Amino acid sequence: MESDMTQLRERMVAQQIAGRGITDARVLAAMRAVPREAFVPDALREFAYEDSPLPIEADQTISQPLIVAQMIELAALGPESVVLEVGAGSGYAAAVMGRIAKRVHAIEWHDILARTAAERMAALGYDNVEIVQGDGTLGWPEKAPFDAILVAAGGPAVPDTLRRQLKIGGRLIIPVASDGYQILTLVRRTGPDTFAEENHGAVMFVPLVGEHGWRNGGPKTRTRDPATRSTRRDAMPVRSAATLLHARRKAPAIVTGAALSRLIGDCAETFGGFDELARLVDRYADRRVVLLGEATHGTAEFYRARAWMTERLVALHGFNVVAVEADWPDAAAYDAYVRGRPVPDLTEPPFHRFPRWMWRNGQVRDLLERLRAANANIADPERQAGFYGLDIYSLGTSIDAVLAYLDKVDPRAAHVARERYACLTPWRADPATYGRMALSGRFEGCEEAVAKILMDLLERRLDYLRRDGEAFFGAEQNARIVARAEAYYRAMYYGAAQSWNLRDTHMFDTLAGVLAHRGPDAKAVVWAHNSHIGDAAATDMGRVRGEHNIGQLCRRRYGAAAALIGFGTDRGTVAAASNWDSPMEIMQVRPARSDSWEGHCRGTEIPAFLLDLGIEGRAGRKPELAQPLLQRAIGVVYRPESELMSHYFEAELARQFDAWVWFDETRAVDATPAAHADRPRDTFPFGL
Repeated sequence: MESDMTQLRERMVAQQIAGRGITDARVLAAMRAVPREAFVPDALREFAYEDSPLPIEADQTISQPLIVAQMIELAALGPESVVLEVGAGSGYAAAVMGRIAKRVHAIEWHDILARTAAERMAALGYDNVEIVQGDGTLGWPEKAPFDAILVAAGGPAVPDTLRRQLKIGGRLIIPVASDGYQILTLVRRTGPDTFAEENHGAVMFVPLVGEHGWRNGGPKTRTRDPATRSTRRDAMPVRSAATLLHARRKAPAIVTGAALSRLIGDCAETFGGFDELARLVDRYADRRVVLLGEATHGTAEFYRARAWMTERLVALHGFNVVAVEADWPDAAAYDAYVRGRPVPDLTEPPFHRFPRWMWRNGQVRDLLERLRAANANIADPERQAGFYGLDIYSLGTSIDAVLAYLDKVDPRAAHVARERYACLTPWRADPATYGRMALSGRFEGCEEAVAKILMDLLERRLDYLRRDGEAFFGAEQNARIVARAEAYYRAMYYGAAQSWNLRDTHMFDTLAGVLAHRGPDAKAVVWAHNSHIGDAAATDMGRVRGEHNIGQLCRRRYGAAAALIGFGTDRGTVAAASNWDSPMEIMQVRPARSDSWEGHCRGTEIPAFLLDLGIEGRAGRKPELAQPLLQRAIGVVYRPESELMSHYFEAELARQFDAWVWFDETRAVDATPAAHADRPRDTFPFGL
């Protein structure tokens, strides 16, 4: 176990810290030496080296490793430095500084944190670190002056009390409030009464409390929503976090501005309508998998473009699987419609839960009609296109589906399954709470029980297949979903990379399972967000956070037989929510940043185009299109007021995708109640 933690620590330093531009050898060595797992609650040790903050006692956080490294590097510590830390928290940053500086004095507002951190220091042998409880905004005059002061909480301004306790030449690093988030500010004392300030990017910390901090617990600011980080993590809670919102870039740009826009324009294949775009997809007709992305979860043009492209691949090129970023049981209802099969027995309409606008909108209705019409012209039912959900969130409905299947084919097995699934029954309506409680250790988890149900199904596979192969396949997939969902909800709160990887691995495994089920000649079209479709290895997701996605896994499995196609837009409207589980709104999409891929596409002044990034494409082998630049990702949550920190990440476009589809201006999907009002049963599936 210790060797595993050492390996994780080494990878953290290499990828998250050195990989993002931290070069101070002392800082890197110190972070390799300090065991971060010793500074988090026991239940969260497995997440100690995630690229994220983690919760600790007193509703506080241990900062993201990168922000700890950047603040200490800005402090320019040496072997003779005397340091003051305000907001010791768990003591991790103080321990790292203790490996570099001569003496570290730390003040913590919360008594339980101060006592626990001091005990950790004694246990780990950091005898040059002193931690006390008190008001850090007052500093520590008896120990002053300091070579450096680090403040691990965001204040309304730089406290003058701390400025005055710096040595001349000393450095103060503090997050300062600015427009709903904070700016990491470096203050250098240049003389007895003179100071210089530098801005080092957007961050988000817990509020600084004390005489020179915030009153009444601080301002109501929004932290970066995990659901919109690279888009995402749709069911994760929003929480206060000490985190660096934008990593510094290592490599200088090859070419930017007007020159890059001209290059993109020269390589662009323009189209005037969706029919013209659909014809451009013929070049991918020989692929096993064509993955179609989207830059938001609520843009009409993305849905319409993918519908036209999908219809052509199904009708003319033999694609018989349409697999989407949606839940399996809900998608099964749509599958029955597009293949003209009997209406399934449903206790509630498909896709009725948040965010219902993703799959209950006018554009999806158009897709279903197109698929149904295309299937009507395919005589062999085995060659007709099916509609499948890849996602992992349908815990409750998947349990119901497994039990309903077993009730029909094996009542005794159904009885056993009910007893085992009873472990999850209290959490069906709120499985995220199950994950939090399981991690707390307050009750025994359900992992073993749900895994046994899947194993029982697989052991009886041959018998069940003889009765109804299609029905068994659906039940098996639902049992897998329950098992994976149980693990996902245990990890999602604190294991950002772990939960992401579990979800995308499940989506890929489901896709592979569907392809195998549909036969050796099966070919699939996949619909999902760009953050799932684009190769994660060409983004911060893979390079820094150790995340993979379905696009990357498809490239690994299918090689050149997989085509990854991303979508982007500059401005317009989008259907989204301000928070998870909030009502849908039609929001205005801000024009893209000029230093982003979207900004450079806007600079072409071409309303709509396809950029073929493949080796033989017009844009292939262009190093300018493989440089790391910002890219925007809007999920089901959109926060335009904090767009830079909430919705941008770094990506190498030509490595991320095989093609990029651009729409200069877009509009929201038709998802208002009037757009899909309930109708008689013969209008299934939208009118249940």
